[in-house]
Amino acid sequence: MKLFSLALFAALSATSFAKSYPVTGNTVNCRSGPGTSYGVKKSYQKGQSVSISCQTSGTSVSGNNIWDKTSDGCYVADYYIKTGVNGYVTTKCGSIGGGGSSDSYCKKINTAGVNLVAQWEGFVPSPKPDPIGLPTVGYGHLCQKKNCAEVKYKFPLSQTTAKQLLSDDLPKYTACLAGYLNSKVKLNDNQLAALTSWTFNVGCGNVKTSTLIKRLNNGENPNTVAGQELPNWRKAGGQVMQGLVNRRKAEIKLFKTASSKQAYPKCQ
Repeated sequence: MKLFSLALFAALSATSFAKSYPVTGNTVNCRSGPGTSYGVKKSYQKGQSVSISCQTSGTSVSGNNIWDKTSDGCYVADYYIKTGVNGYVTTKCGSIGGGGSSDSYCKKINTAGVNLVAQWEGFVPSPKPDPIGLPTVGYGHLCQKKNCAEVKYKFPLSQTTAKQLLSDDLPKYTACLAGYLNSKVKLNDNQLAALTSWTFNVGCGNVKTSTLIKRLNNGENPNTVAGQELPNWRKAGGQVMQGLVNRRKAEIKLFKTASSKQAYPKCQ
């Protein structure tokens, strides 16, 4: 009985230190990781109070990239939680949901990576359907609202504002990629940039279940894995696309370009 009482007291004490805050959005999804690409575990309604155990960075939502881990074990965008401050209100989470990765990886990829994505996505100054019918603008930005109303830059975009939009978009894909890798994987800035380009192209869901990620997490040589696995991602609509064949070659070339700057699991 005494041990039970101590355990109960500890549990109640831990709960009491997780402060609760009200939800401001109408229906706010709580996800398995800190980003909109992660699966929804549950939803909170406007006015409901949630307890925050820790916070981490992830997909930017309306300019706020903080995600709150709730007592339910899932992550909700801090933008929808009324904490009263624009910043962290509790300790940072030790790891990101999904792959158990460090939160110290480089959140932004290098210039070579940004330029590679821009080159293969192509420049679209005003919203229009891409080759498979999805409305896009800039360098591969997939519209979330009618006429890409979520984009803060004026249409038609210049190449400069399109690059800025791309720079706003890419951290989401780097974050989900990092969330699927374990902390034993070591990547330099060129390797992380190349894999972010691949993630941006094929989507976080496909990356999560890929053999490439499994092999990296199993400790195989990164250059070998990238060289063997990236070429497999060359189809769209069931057809081999020469543009994708060429893009994968460019990503492999960047991946295998030597660099002394570590980008994952810690950013130098």
